[in-house]
Order: sequence, then structure tokens, then C-alpha cells
Amino acid sequence: MLLKFLVSSREESPCIKSVVFSQFRKMLILLEEPLKAAGFDFLRLDGSMTAKKRAEVIEEFGEQKPESPTVLLASLKAAGVGINLTAASRAYLLEPWWNPGVEQQAMDWLHRIGQKKAVKVVRLIVKNSIEERILELQERKKDLTRVAFGKKGSEELKQMRLDKLRTIMRL
Repeated sequence: MLLKFLVSSREESPCIKSVVFSQFRKMLILLEEPLKAAGFDFLRLDGSMTAKKRAEVIEEFGEQKPESPTVLLASLKAAGVGINLTAASRAYLLEPWWNPGVEQQAMDWLHRIGQKKAVKVVRLIVKNSIEERILELQERKKDLTRVAFGKKGSEELKQMRLDKLRTIMRL
């Protein structure tokens, strides 16, 4: 499915850049062969790289030359604070992360000041899997945050905590 999205973007415009996020380094490595076979130029950004190498990868991905790579395979947690990926206008999240803030930060890397294109974010979720439950958990966490900083009463907060516990127990 990911390859279909990437090919579709390339057909729309050969210079569209995409970032594929995964929490698993091995997943990023597994994606390299299919991307090569489909004719994509890509880079990888993960936690095994030195800070200097990561900076080089981000800089190279940001170049707007015709021969520049159009796909960045990126670990959700390897890039760090303040990263700028505004060269990309597509983001693909391969698996949900327990903490929705980590995913939000990754998406924000594409939405920095200087972004001139509309950004499309796609989550690829396996139906009837733990991934669906993680999404439920993310929503509960977001609800708890809204309650904690909103004006809901303590009874609603108590019910939300119970619901969160039930969700966790089902995982």
C-alpha cells in the first residue's frame, strides 16, 4: 500500500518529497529494496547514525535539485528536536506510537515555518490488529489531556481514567 501511495505522488509530480516514519529501524531497512526496485532515490535517518550523519541526511533531503532523493525513511525518535523537513509534503506513519505526541512532533517537522505546500499525512493501520487498539489508547490519552486542561468535572475525569485502564487491559 505504501508503494502505491509513493508511486501515485511521483505520478502527480516527480519532485514531491515524502517522509516514511517507522518506530522500527529494521522496517526502514526492509523498505529499501522495494523502493530501489520501484526506482525511488531515498535516504534513511535512524538512531544508528551519528548526529553529524543525521544532519547531512536532513540537509541532502532538503535540497531541491532534480536528482535529489524524494523519499526519506525516518525513525520516529531518531531525528531530534528542531528538525526541519519542509522539503517534504507527504508523511506516512507505518505504525502508531503509544504516545501520540511523538507522532505529532514528527508531523510538525513537515509543518515548520517555510513550508509552502499543503502537507498530506497518511497513517497505515492493519485492520483488526493491535494497531487499532493503540489508536484507541492514543485517543483516550488525548481526551485525558483535554480534561486535565479543560473544565470537565472530576466525575468525568474518573470515568475517563477507568476507560483508559480498560483499554490498556485489552491490549
